Amino acid sequence: MTSLLTNPDPITIPLVSKLCSFPSQRRLFSLRLRRSSLAKITRNSSSLLPLVAVSSLSATAAKPTRWREKPELAESDSISLLNERIRRDLGKRETARPAMDSEEAEKYIQMVKEQQERGLQKLKGFRQGTEAAGAGGFSYKVDPYSLLSGDYVVHKKVGIGRFVGIKFDVPKDSSEPLEYVFIEYADGMAKLPLKQASRLLYRYNLPNETKRPRTLSRLSDTSVWERRKTKGKVAIQKMVVDLMELYLHRLRQKRYPYPKNPIMADFAAQFPYNATPDQKQAFLDVEKDLTERETPMDRLICGDVGFGKTEVALRAIFCVVSAGKQAMVLAPTIVLAKQHYDVISERFSLYSQIKVGLLSRFQTKAEKEEYLEMIKSGHLNIIVGTHSLLGSRVVYSNLGLLVVDEEQRFGVKQKEKIASFKTSVDVLTLSATPIPRTLYLALTGFRDASLISTPPPERIPIKTHLSSFRKEKVIEAIKNELDRGGQVFYVLPRIKGLEEVMDFLEEAFPDIDIAMAHGKQYSKQLEETMERFAQGKIKILICTNIVESGLDIQNANTIIIQDVQQFGLAQLYQLRGRVGRADKEAHAYLFYPDKSLLSDQALERLSALEECRELGQGFQLAERDMGIRGFGTIFGEQQTGDVGNVGIDLFFEMLFESLSKVEELRIFSVPYNLVKIDININPRLPSEYVNYLENPMEIINEAEKAAEKDMWSLMQFTENLRRQYGKEPYSMEIILKKLYVRRMAADLGVNRIYASGKIVVMKTNMSKKVFKLITDSMTCDVYRSSLIYEGDQIMAELLLELPREQLLNWMFQCLSELHASLPALIKY
Repeated sequence: MTSLLTNPDPITIPLVSKLCSFPSQRRLFSLRLRRSSLAKITRNSSSLLPLVAVSSLSATAAKPTRWREKPELAESDSISLLNERIRRDLGKRETARPAMDSEEAEKYIQMVKEQQERGLQKLKGFRQGTEAAGAGGFSYKVDPYSLLSGDYVVHKKVGIGRFVGIKFDVPKDSSEPLEYVFIEYADGMAKLPLKQASRLLYRYNLPNETKRPRTLSRLSDTSVWERRKTKGKVAIQKMVVDLMELYLHRLRQKRYPYPKNPIMADFAAQFPYNATPDQKQAFLDVEKDLTERETPMDRLICGDVGFGKTEVALRAIFCVVSAGKQAMVLAPTIVLAKQHYDVISERFSLYSQIKVGLLSRFQTKAEKEEYLEMIKSGHLNIIVGTHSLLGSRVVYSNLGLLVVDEEQRFGVKQKEKIASFKTSVDVLTLSATPIPRTLYLALTGFRDASLISTPPPERIPIKTHLSSFRKEKVIEAIKNELDRGGQVFYVLPRIKGLEEVMDFLEEAFPDIDIAMAHGKQYSKQLEETMERFAQGKIKILICTNIVESGLDIQNANTIIIQDVQQFGLAQLYQLRGRVGRADKEAHAYLFYPDKSLLSDQALERLSALEECRELGQGFQLAERDMGIRGFGTIFGEQQTGDVGNVGIDLFFEMLFESLSKVEELRIFSVPYNLVKIDININPRLPSEYVNYLENPMEIINEAEKAAEKDMWSLMQFTENLRRQYGKEPYSMEIILKKLYVRRMAADLGVNRIYASGKIVVMKTNMSKKVFKLITDSMTCDVYRSSLIYEGDQIMAELLLELPREQLLNWMFQCLSELHASLPALIKY
């Protein structure tokens, strides 16, 4: 850094207006610098000292007042806008995920790739008849014969249109008629040969109730569609990279493998049933995760209701607890938690040294305090409960395993807390219909999955009846079950209608014991009701979906679900699974008020459930549910707009394609001190600002040290500088921008930037594929259209040769645009 202070005459420095995303640069403004009589300050910019904490700014400031900048300059400027974007993109993950070196990254990327291949191989068994798409993915293309007139479709090259029909027509160069698919677009009708349509068409589904796209695409102009497709592709790659970094971070965590204890065989021998082949494989998978791996387990056990998932969890718990660790079993409802507690207590009753406890709202304050102390001291080995186990008051002595049952039933904050455990303890997730995000991760190999799809030999498929509601049908269904000595679940979506149904059933069955159960009841009352129903004393239980998970009543083999249109597909599947646990034929009656009142999505949801009548189809059903209900639970609500750009099916195919090429999304940064910015700028700080700072050299040194560390540190430094001293004068802004340019260049793998006349050149190690991804995602057409990639450099031709300060501003804005794409790249 050369001379910063001189005695200039008052001058006015204009800023160049840019047609881009920074509004502060769309107007000209000036800053008058005052005369200064201070001596020149010089510094060697190559000297880099150890990083000084940004908080040391407070030590250099003796004056409580702020630098008196003009009010109009306090508005958001280009640095502020860049800082906001950095905080938004990096804030949640930068501190939690330390960077890997390149060699370590290569090792783990290869490991995840192999895991992904295993996941895709498993998927083949569950998508029979579906051809594999390119690069090991799967095709989501639609069979034109399955389309109905009026259905919306997506042509991969043209965009969104409306399917009209399939007709025979004679092509110009032939006399034989061929089948053509006719698709209506905004500006005309397209005619595609059937074979071509089969390769390029996708059904257009949206993650919300409506299936109508905002607009149809135009045949005469495909550029709008290309932009929409690019936006979806960039969104996908950001998600893939985020997931990749999360799971690479998990794979870095280490723990000693658990010992193979010989008494495990004795514990397994107590299982009273013959294990199915899938169960045996799940036992083996979990045992290998715990006893052979050095990284924490994160396994999904996906099996239909009653197929034996709990036994897999019990054996994992025994392995961990017998090694001196604690196990936590997390359930979404107290009803399910109580059932787990009863099963675990009975199964571990022969092992007096292993203590099992249930933490619930049914307990008194004194009982809770006693349990919390036992958990903290390690005297409680297995802790069962609901989300209260995730609270800050529950301190574990030596937690080794977390078992999560029905993760989709937990709230967002609870899911985040569960996710935080995955980097430090072994996690086993049990689900019959996994949430889409969980399913997606299982299918793509970012987590392991064991799939139990074979039913126990004695199980009989549940007979599903779907019809409009009539009291006569309800009475007949209940009478048939009671006549064979069974019990009935009667489920409604809301508490409000329970009393009305109670009155109706008491009138129809005056001599039968009927009870209600819902989450707003007093704890003891709810527990007693469930206990009496389990004992067979209550014949009809009118309830909400509180019984959705876990209630295992062998004698209850009829379930009536009213107003099914208000339930999600996964909920309906789980509710239906409450019956059919014994060797009797079970019945599920799904009643809706009037088909004319149902949305298209609700009708599709119900038809999907009716189609999946066979046992073991919860996994396929959940996969279909991904396309029917909201995408918010998969990738977060902010991604639903990107899905809407291309439709769910094409979005998924792009996702699998991106996953198969994830190693191409890598960018290699260069050390900050090796980056050269060949632009000779000598900004001069006004004397008033120098007097105000008191020690400007120390502050400028701190700025360079922050820039050398990383972008997050530079952002924090600038924000603290402005918080303490107010908005800096233009000359100080130039100094900061030069640091930002150098930092962004280092992150992007650019080691030198120079200008030759109207040409700006950036020497880089970036690959051409990464360059294309970055430029495709740029929001500013001015910069995107000016950049070209040649060999090992990125070049831009400007309209005219710019003065040095304006050239620096151009570099700052251009690199800001390029840097915004970093979340879509793996950085090592």
